[in-house]
This record gives sequence, C-alpha cells and structure tokens, in this order.
Amino acid sequence: MSFNETYEKELAFQADRRRASVEFIKSISDLWYDKSIELVLFRNQLIDKNVSEILNLHEYAGEFVQKPISIFDSVEIAHAIKDLDLPPSKLDIGKLTYEYHLEDDNYNDASAFVLDKLKNANIEEIEPKEVILYGFGRIGRLLARELMAKTCKGSQLRLRAIVTRGKIDQTVLEKRASLLKSDSVHGDFSGTVATDLENSALLINGTTVHMITANAPEDIDYTQYGINDALVIDNTGAFRDKEALSRHLAGKGVDKVLLTAPGKGIPNIVHGVNHLENNPDEIDIFSAASCTTNAITPILKAVEDSFGVASGHLETIHAYTNDQNLVDNMHKKYRRGRAAALNMVITETGAGKAVSKALPSLEGKLTSNAIRVPVPNGSLAILNLELEKETTADGMNAIMKKYALEGDLVEQIKYSLDNELVSSDIVGSSAPSIYDSKATIIRTDGKNAVLYVWYDNEYGYSHQVIRLAKYIAKVRRYTYY
Repeated sequence: MSFNETYEKELAFQADRRRASVEFIKSISDLWYDKSIELVLFRNQLIDKNVSEILNLHEYAGEFVQKPISIFDSVEIAHAIKDLDLPPSKLDIGKLTYEYHLEDDNYNDASAFVLDKLKNANIEEIEPKEVILYGFGRIGRLLARELMAKTCKGSQLRLRAIVTRGKIDQTVLEKRASLLKSDSVHGDFSGTVATDLENSALLINGTTVHMITANAPEDIDYTQYGINDALVIDNTGAFRDKEALSRHLAGKGVDKVLLTAPGKGIPNIVHGVNHLENNPDEIDIFSAASCTTNAITPILKAVEDSFGVASGHLETIHAYTNDQNLVDNMHKKYRRGRAAALNMVITETGAGKAVSKALPSLEGKLTSNAIRVPVPNGSLAILNLELEKETTADGMNAIMKKYALEGDLVEQIKYSLDNELVSSDIVGSSAPSIYDSKATIIRTDGKNAVLYVWYDNEYGYSHQVIRLAKYIAKVRRYTYY
C-alpha cells in the first residue's frame, strides 16, 4: 500500500471515529435528559464534552486498563443502555466496555451483556432535596455551577437559594451573575445566567434561584420562598463548630447542614472513606473536611489497608487562597501577609491530624505542613511514609491502580499515566486525588514511600462536597462502577 493510500485510509478511519463520537454524544444527552441516566468513562464526566475530548478520554481509558476501549464499543453499549428501562443512574461505560471485552464469549450481543450487568438496578423513587448555598465565594460558585449543570429533571439536588450579606440591587445581582458566568481559572459556565431584580433572584439555565440577604442564619424564613426541609451548604467559613452551625437549623425550612471546611464537634467526612459510618437519619450537621484532607485520605487508606503506615509526613504545595494578601500588608499570620502571587509562603495545615478523623488507625502517626505557591488553583500533596510492609514502586502503583479501577474509592482516586503532569493539567478534575504514578519513589529497602498526589483544591473538592450532600440528602442514584 502506497503512502497516499495509507493516508486516505487513516483519514477515512478518523472520520468514522468522529462520526461515532457525535452519535455517542447524542446518546449521552438522550440518556441524561430523557431518563436522568448519566454516563461516565472511568469516572471522567462525559456530559457537555466535544468530539475531541470524547476521543481523548477513550485513549486514556484504553491505556488505563491496557485493553482497547474504542468509541465504537461505547456507542454499542450506550445503545443497549437506552433500550433498557432503568431508574435514574450513574453508569461507567468504560467499566462496562472493559468487562464486555473480558466476557464477550458469554453473551450473544451487547444488549444481553448490559441487561445482565444492570439487572439489579434499584428502582426505588428518590425524593429530591432542596439546597441552599450559604455564601457565594470560590467554592459556593463552583457548587452552584455543578448543581445547575447537573439538575436535569431535578430528581436529586435542587438549588433554590443563595444567601449573602449586604443589600441586593440590580448592580449586585449583575456582579453576582458575572462572577458565576465567568471564572478566570475554570472558564465560562456552560449555561445561561440572567438577573431578576423584581424577585431578587438569578435565573440560572432559566431556573429561579433566590438571592437572600441576611446577617444571621436563624433569622431566615426559607418557607416564604417555598423551600422546606432544605440542606444548607455553608461555605462562608464563618461558622465552624456545632453550636454556630446549629443556628442554621433555627431558621425555618432547614433540616440538614453541611460545612465546606473542617468542623469542631461534628463528623468530618471524606466521602468514600468514612461517610457510611455517619447516618444522616441520626445526624443533622456534617463537615466535608478540607480539600487537602479529601486529597490525601483516599490514598492513605489504600496504603494503610495494603501495606500499613508506621509514620509519615505530609507536605502540601498549595495554591494561594483568598485568605492571603495580594500585596504585602498586615495579616494575623506573619507570612500570609506577604504578596501571594510573588512568594512561596510556609504556613500550617491541619490535614495531617484531620486524616485520623476518617482513619482512626493513623491517629498520631502523621505530621504536616504547607507551602502556598504562586498559582491560583491546583495543588500537590507529597506523602513521605514509613511502611510496615515492604513494597516496590511497581507494587505501590499496582495497588493504587486497583483502587482507582474498583472498590469504594473509584470516585476519589484517579490514576495518572502522564509522563509530564503539571498543576495546570489537573484543573477541572472531579476526583479529589490524582495519583502521579510516574513520580512514585520507594526506598531500596522497600519500607519508605514518597507519593505525589495532585488535586484541584476548588473543583475536585466541590465534587466531594456534592457527593457528600447527595448522601446526606439520600438522593444517591443507582451506580455501576
């Protein structure tokens, strides 16, 4: 075959792949908007992805499981899913395709395979939960984006109101809308945002979200907005203990509270690790811990369960935050007063101690510190661990890959195969822990491990908050991971 003939064949194949991707995107949308069934590809989101992004995710999937995961297989599996009568679900089509390849001798076609795999899908009705965002900063706006982008038919979490301080007029509404629509780190919101001054509301994707002003949470009557038994997600950082957070429950229309920071006197939860130990029927106030705690705890659980952790030190190389000064100025913390975008700043983190709230076996075993660096988002935790059992770099990586592929932490751990991974590459990842397999270091005696864990300290953490919110609200769909 000549060079030109080969080239023409490659062009034809590429056109077929892209055409199949378009068909796949349509199936994703049909399943989501018609049946509230969300497809993901090894936990990577597929909704609102374009053709090139879909193909790149398939390339990653094939490399991840070391088996061909083609777009043509995904189309076949997606069509089989569409033909079934399934409840609202979240299905990993990458895992389904991988298993289909392993078991295709046992089935006549993809429909028979999918029917068998999903035959136990729970068909219980989900009662939607109304959500109030108390605060509208970095995390609050990302939560609003994700909640509204994934509202679909509103069968899970429904964002009904946002509470801020100060007066609400047209200028304030427009500024709030602008900050929601445009983000210097995460780009434009893939939806519409308009203002409704008459009702003091934002219209997000055409849906009314009330903007409420208040200085004290106990003074708010949410029922006057038609909101009842709501979950308040407090992302202000102003209320950190049980007594202060209980003020939300004194308002009308609230029955659960979730803090997006470490809390005192309340359960600190890393979803996927210890959420099942805390029953929302018995507990009203929860904490989603910190972004760093959510990044390191899943990895530490995998290491603790597989090798045992004798002791260790965590150093987080963290993006600067709004708590730091833009230019040198007075601050209650000495070093945080120095210009955030010009300096590496040593500061403290409580993540080392906080891990033990989710993993009691690590109590007193970890020290921790932090260095804030001049990037606006995207952080790196370095875990230096003394192990109880010997291993190798390949052995450690094999364990992490296993946890990323199956089990209770598949939503939390993403296994990176990238030789050149840098902080900007992980911005926008919904996993709170991105394990850098290429950076793993194991001492020659096999008893010390240095692990590198990347995390989007805004977006990845926000997804952990939403996962926990769904658990608290009891609106988790049937999942196949």
